[in-house]
Amino acid sequence: VHLVESGGGLVQPGDSLRLSCTPSGNIFSIKTMGWYRQAPGKERELLATISRDGNTDYADSVMGRFTISRDNPNPKAPAYLEMNSLQPDDTAVYYCNARSIWPDDPDYWGQGTQVTVSS
Repeated sequence: VHLVESGGGLVQPGDSLRLSCTPSGNIFSIKTMGWYRQAPGKERELLATISRDGNTDYADSVMGRFTISRDNPNPKAPAYLEMNSLQPDDTAVYYCNARSIWPDDPDYWGQGTQVTVSS
């Protein structure tokens, strides 16, 4: 599975941004897709996941501000992360993740997209 992210950039506090993650390759093996972020000097943080049947889960830190979506059950559909009320603490590299239905498969990661929130 190959993942390509897009949509990052420089925004001001209070702005919104939507990230996209487009899967390719063995897309029929994807069980869940998710978004993580990693700020400088910090560990990678799980933000949100969406399952093949559309169930979503969020970290407390982004609940109510970020929304993950995907046009299930289309296996080719991108996953999106809609981010609202962005603050400087949201500045990080954002990564897309996909997990396989097969337990022995590795996690798949995108290359990351930079989001910078600054006035």
